[in-house]
Amino acid sequence: MNTSSPKPQQSASKSSAHPEHPVTLAIDIGGSGLKAMLLDAAGTPISERQRVATPEPATPEAVLEKLHELKQLLPAFDRVSVGFPGVIKRGCTLGAFNLHPTWAGFALQDGLEKRWKKPVRVANDAAVQGYGAIKGQGVELVLTLGTGLGSSLFTRGRLCPGLELGHHPWLKKTYEDYLGRRGLDKFGKKHWNKLLQEAIEQTSRLFNWDHLYLGGGNAKKIEFTPPEHVTIISNETGILGGVKLWQDQE
Repeated sequence: MNTSSPKPQQSASKSSAHPEHPVTLAIDIGGSGLKAMLLDAAGTPISERQRVATPEPATPEAVLEKLHELKQLLPAFDRVSVGFPGVIKRGCTLGAFNLHPTWAGFALQDGLEKRWKKPVRVANDAAVQGYGAIKGQGVELVLTLGTGLGSSLFTRGRLCPGLELGHHPWLKKTYEDYLGRRGLDKFGKKHWNKLLQEAIEQTSRLFNWDHLYLGGGNAKKIEFTPPEHVTIISNETGILGGVKLWQDQE
C-alpha cells in the first residue's frame, strides 16, 4: 500500500496537459496533515498529491491559512471538494474532536466559497474516502484509522449520513479510544491489531456489512491478513472520492 506524500515544493504537473473539465480540487483535512490533489471529471488524478502539516492549534483560521498555502501549490481548478474529520450539516462543521473546539458551528463551505470564489462541497472525511473505495453493492462500511476513527456506511452506493461510530461506546470506552492514535500509543501496535480484529467482528454483527474497507494513515500498521470481504485501502482514497460529492449535478 502506497501512502507516501510528495513534498510541497515538488512539481504539481502530471499526465494530462488538457484535463477534462470540471477540474476538482480535492482536499483531505486530517489531524496531522492537510492533503490536496486535482482530479478530472472522471475522478482521475491529474496532479501530484500535495501535503502540508496541520497547524497547532488547528483553529478554523489557522487551517484556512494552511489550505490557502496548499491551494497555491496546484494549478487552476473549477470547484472544490473537502473531506473534514467531523460531522457536517449543510456545509457547517458541528465539531472536530481531533482538531479544535472552535470548529463547532463553523460555516466551512461558505467560508471557502467566499475566499476562493469557487463552488465548494464539504463532507465527512470518511464519507469522501468511502466514495472513492466502495463498489456500490450491498452494505459497505468504511473505517478510517488516523488521529481518530472515522466511519461511513453505504447501502447500494448511497451514503447514510451522520454516522459517528468512533464515539460510540465499545468495551469500556469508545471505538476511537481503542482504535485511534491514542489507543495505538497506549496499547502498542500488537494489541492495537488485536483490538482492530475484534472491532471487525463486532461491526460485522452490528451492521451485517457485505464489505468493509479499512483506510487512513494508520492502516499501514495493520499486521494481520484481513478476513474475507475486508479490504485495506490507500490513504490517497480520502482524496479520490471528492468528485462523487458532485455526482447529483452531473
